[in-house]
Order: sequence, then C-alpha cells, then structure tokens
Amino acid sequence: MARDRHRRAAGRFQTAAARRGEHQGSAHAAGVIRSRPCFLPAAERSARSVLLALETTQIAIAVALLIAAALIIALLARAFVSRRARPPGELPAAPERETIEPAKVSIPEAAPPAERVAREKRAREELAESEQRLEVAHEAARREPQSSAARAEVDRYEREVADLRRRADYEHRKTEEALEKARRQAEAAAREESAARARAEEQARVEAERRTLEETRRRLAQQEAGRTLAEGLAKTRSGFIARLNAFVGASKDLDDAALAELEEILFSADVGVHTATALLESVRERLKRRELSDLARVKAALREEIERILSQASGPHGGLPDAPPPQVVMVVGVNGTGKTTTIGKLAAKMKAAGKSVILGAGDTFRAAAGEQLDVCADRAQVPIVRGKDGTDPGAVLFDAVTRARGEKLDVVLCDTAGRLHTKPNLMEELKRLKRTLSKAQEGAPHEVLLVVDATTGQNAIQQARQFHDSLGVTGFVLTKLDGTAKGGVIIGICDALKIPVRYVGIGEKVSDLKEFDAHEFVEALFAE
Repeated sequence: MARDRHRRAAGRFQTAAARRGEHQGSAHAAGVIRSRPCFLPAAERSARSVLLALETTQIAIAVALLIAAALIIALLARAFVSRRARPPGELPAAPERETIEPAKVSIPEAAPPAERVAREKRAREELAESEQRLEVAHEAARREPQSSAARAEVDRYEREVADLRRRADYEHRKTEEALEKARRQAEAAAREESAARARAEEQARVEAERRTLEETRRRLAQQEAGRTLAEGLAKTRSGFIARLNAFVGASKDLDDAALAELEEILFSADVGVHTATALLESVRERLKRRELSDLARVKAALREEIERILSQASGPHGGLPDAPPPQVVMVVGVNGTGKTTTIGKLAAKMKAAGKSVILGAGDTFRAAAGEQLDVCADRAQVPIVRGKDGTDPGAVLFDAVTRARGEKLDVVLCDTAGRLHTKPNLMEELKRLKRTLSKAQEGAPHEVLLVVDATTGQNAIQQARQFHDSLGVTGFVLTKLDGTAKGGVIIGICDALKIPVRYVGIGEKVSDLKEFDAHEFVEALFAE
C-alpha cells in the first residue's frame, strides 16, 4: 500500500513537471524528473522541493524579462517608425518632462558669411546644451538602472546630440564655404577694381595722347593753313579800302564834292564801270531818303551793298554744288590763270573730304601740261587719264568719264588747254569738248568752272563774259588774289554776270584755295 502511494505520488509529480516543461520550453526541467518510478527518501524530497522552488522563481524571472524585452522592442519599433515618417533633421517627440526641452534641428538655407558664422555659433551652443541634457539623462539612468524611461531618455538625447553635431558640422562646412566664396568674391572684386583702375589709367593715357596729337595736328594745320582771307586781301585793302578809309576819316561835308571823290575811289577799285556806278547810285538814293548823315554811314552803306551783290550771285556759301556721280567738272580759262594748279588743289580737297576723284588731261597741246597734271595727281593720290601730246582732247576726256562710270567714282576733273577769249575758233573747240562730255555722261558737264586771274583787273570781267556766252559758265575761281590790289574785280563779275564765285585762291598751298563766303569776304575786305 505504502509503495503504491509512493508510486502514485511520483507519477503525479512527474506529470506536473512535464507539463511545466512543455509550458516553459525548458529541457532542463524535463530532464530532472525521470519517468521511471523510484523511491525518494525524506532528505532527497526536501532537496527536490527547494530545487523546484528555485526553478519556479527562475522561470518567473525569465518570463518577466521576456515581457520587458517585448515591451522595449515595441517601443523601439514605434519610435523607429515615427522617426522614419518625419523630415530629415526633426527630432522624435520627447516624453513630457518639465525639466528638459529638446532642441529643434533644421538645415538652414544659404546665407551670407556673417549670418553663417552666427548660425554656426548658435548650432554649437545648442549642441553644448544638448550634451549637457544628455549628461543629465545619463546621470538619471545611472541612478535608476532598471528604469526603461531613463534609458529611453538617454537614447533620445544621444540621437539629439548626434543630430545637433551633424548640424554643427554642416554649419561649419557651410561657413567655410561661405567664407571661401566671400574670399573669392573679394579677390575677384579686387582684380576687377585693379582692372578698372588699369583701364582708367589707360583711357587717361590714351586721352592725353589724343589731346597731344590733336594739339600737334592743330599746330600743323595752322602751319599748313597758309594765309587767312584777310591776309590774302591785304593788297586789295591797301588800295581801295585804304583810300575809302582816308575819305571817311577826313572832316568833310557830305556834299557833291565828297560824292565826286567817292566816285573816283570806286572807279579805281577795279569793280568795273557798271558796278561803280551802281554803288554810287545806291549811296545817292539813301542820301535822298536821309538815311546817311555822315561819311562813316556812307562806308557802312557801301559795305552792305557789296555784300548784297556777292550774296545774290554766289549764295551763302561757295564750293561745288552736289550732282549725281560721277560729277563731271570742266575747267576752262585763258593761258596762265592757274587752271592745272587749281585742278590739283581741288582734287586734294575732295580726296580729303572722302570723295573718289579722277583727273582727265584734256590739255594735249601745251608742252608738259600732262606731266604737270601727273604731278598734281601724285600729290593728291588720285588716278589720271592722259594721252600722248597732240592726241584728241575729246577722246581723253571721254575715256576719263567712261572710266569713272565703270569704277563708280564720284568726281571727274577735266583739264582743258588755255586759250584767249578773243579767238573764236578756240572757243568753238571748247564747245565741241563740252558736247563730247555730254555724250559720255548724260547731263555732263555738271559744272563749267572758269578760272580767272585777279591780277588782270577789269579785263577779267570781259573774259568771264566771253566764256559765259560761249559755254554757259556755272561758276568761277578767282586766283592770285593775294598778289594784287585789284581784288575788287570779284564784285564786278558777280554784279555784271550774276555768276557765283566757287573758290578764291590766296596762296600756293592746297589750303590757300578757299571756298567763297560772301560775308567772310566782305569782313576780310573791310577789316581795320
């Protein structure tokens, strides 16, 4: 009986142990209790009881640890999911504690160097504060080693410190980049400023050189300009104007005797009988109207009348009028007036004005006329068309115009042989040359330019009339004006023929051939 009871008790114990082993999954507990029946003395049973109690306690502790581990894993998983769902740099939500406030971490936008330095300083300060909070959390975890909240606090601040350290490093890099960029910009600005100074210095140097060059050119131009119109009319002033000034300066009454003396002065001025009479009549008419009260006013009235005559014939300014290219200019005149020299000066002036010019050597009879025009062409650096001595001048001029049309040149200056206006057969030859030019170019010649020698005095008026009647002179050039006191002839030509004055020659230089200006001429003529 007793043995059976022991056997049944051992079986129940074994069954309970096996169930605990299945529930706990412990191989050790299953191995301690054997399935075979045995007889256990009292001391051994007491030891078994103590062993079972210890095993039960261990199992309870293991279960508690498993539960705690599961809770920690769940909390970590939740925190990880929450962290993955937030933007970069944002810290996880901290447990509500009044003593610790987590820092907010964000990546700033680009900023100037000064602001970058301030941001880096703030980031370093926030990192230091977060490290202090982490130290506090570590201290709390050491005081409460079993507190999961303390460990979670430590983990959170470790992550915060790591984020703030990354932010501080990021700010440091950006500050270095901003400072480097500012340094490069400062260097670039310094280089640009240096380049600007160099450019300014170069511009100042160029400007100084330009001014020096302009001053040099001005002095050279003054040297090359030759005489002024007033200087060129010095001899004419010493004759006609000097006598007029002496007449005005005398203390005389404005009576018939004074008018007779004035008439003598005007007739001696080479203005021609017709013009002298017209000037005197204009004075008498104004005396009748009581517009003139003394001799000084008489002089002023003569000056006004002379300027009116010149302006009426020549217009406000001289020079050649415009014409469609090629503009054909036929230059005529008696022997020795300076036609070829005038053509050379005209070519040089037109070339300097930007026009393309060609010369036609139509004087094939005078010895060395072609060579003289060749020299003029070389000096002016313009082409020339010439034939052999004795060649038909019409053919030469026709070829010159044809070449100008083919090369699209602007002006053709046609030289002709000098001839006396009293020789009808020679004047007929000029008419034939004019017809030849009209065949070479429709509307040619556009200008028939008569060159008159001022030293011939009143004879120049008769020359101009004969050439004008034969050719239809469109303008004239008065040469050698500086070498004679008979410059008043220009007034007579303008008054008698109403032909405009294109140029006046007062010297040998190119610049001494002046475009005629009526007002300037009168000012120079009456200059004190």
